[in-house]
Amino acid sequence: NLKLVYTPLNGSGKMRVLRILDRIGVKDITVVPEQSEPDGNFPTCPYPNPEIREALQKGLDLCKTVKPDLLLATDPDCDRVGIAVNQHGEYVLMTGNEVGILLLNFIAQCKTELGTMPKDPVAVTTIVSTDMVNGIAKDYGIEIRRTLTGFKYIGEQIKWMEQAGKGHYVFGLEESYGCLAGTHARDKDAIVASMALCEAAAYYKLRGKTIWDAMLDMYEKYGYYKDNVIAITHKGIEGLQKIQSIMDNLRKNPPMKFGNYDVTAVRDYLKDEIVDVKTGEKKPTGIPKSNVLYFELTEDAWLCVRPSGTEPKIKLYFGVVGKDLADADEKSEKLAVIVKDLLNQLG
Repeated sequence: NLKLVYTPLNGSGKMRVLRILDRIGVKDITVVPEQSEPDGNFPTCPYPNPEIREALQKGLDLCKTVKPDLLLATDPDCDRVGIAVNQHGEYVLMTGNEVGILLLNFIAQCKTELGTMPKDPVAVTTIVSTDMVNGIAKDYGIEIRRTLTGFKYIGEQIKWMEQAGKGHYVFGLEESYGCLAGTHARDKDAIVASMALCEAAAYYKLRGKTIWDAMLDMYEKYGYYKDNVIAITHKGIEGLQKIQSIMDNLRKNPPMKFGNYDVTAVRDYLKDEIVDVKTGEKKPTGIPKSNVLYFELTEDAWLCVRPSGTEPKIKLYFGVVGKDLADADEKSEKLAVIVKDLLNQLG
């Protein structure tokens, strides 16, 4: 009894997503007509990225008349999915971290209820994805493994587990709307994620809840985590030099304070070391070398800086924990201003 609006964003997802949803019994699906067929010019949205609200706008407009339980939007190559949930007539967009957290919790809960949780279960995420995974993993006895940014590193962990004969992959998630349930692939997969999201929506609907209700329950239980990313573009040869200069300056003179947050440890993934600020103790990161700096902060906050691997940008990822959603939003906004000011000074 689930009702959907779906958009493949003029990409490749329609045939596969509709087929799998039909197989699991989801029949009431309205496809956004303007975005139904593949079109490499992407005429209906400025940038076909489910992370961006504008890309989902046609779907959100259709939701006003169709009034579905859920809006699903897969990106052009159908490896990432964005969603909006019908919450008392308003459509709440969920972040990539929230979608990943929701599915990790749902899969762990169902496997536990059904008695199908494997021995030595493992969930894999990246160093820049939400710390909210830790509480869920602890509750269900799941090991959390962190990798460098990029889902190929998450998928690679499946191979390591199979070769070692130890650890059973349960789920993988990253903040940029990528998920993988099961071991059929070695990269993120929006088809299986769409299926799992519909299963979760149906599961909670039978219990009088929405997916967003379930998310609010998790925030109440595990803490109000707010994670964000800012990308600053520096074009051309000068831009690349500026990005490298920023990283060099941060590495040579790491800040010891960001606003109200003190730095408790600095992880330098290029040097493969974590330095405890208070004791000076050093230990390895346990992750392959990469030009990434990560600052552990007080109050369970954190900040990570890295150059983009594909674009002339420097990316800043950060997370805070608030006493409620409004408090977390406020803390996140304040930290964003502080971080931008710092980069402007360094740049």
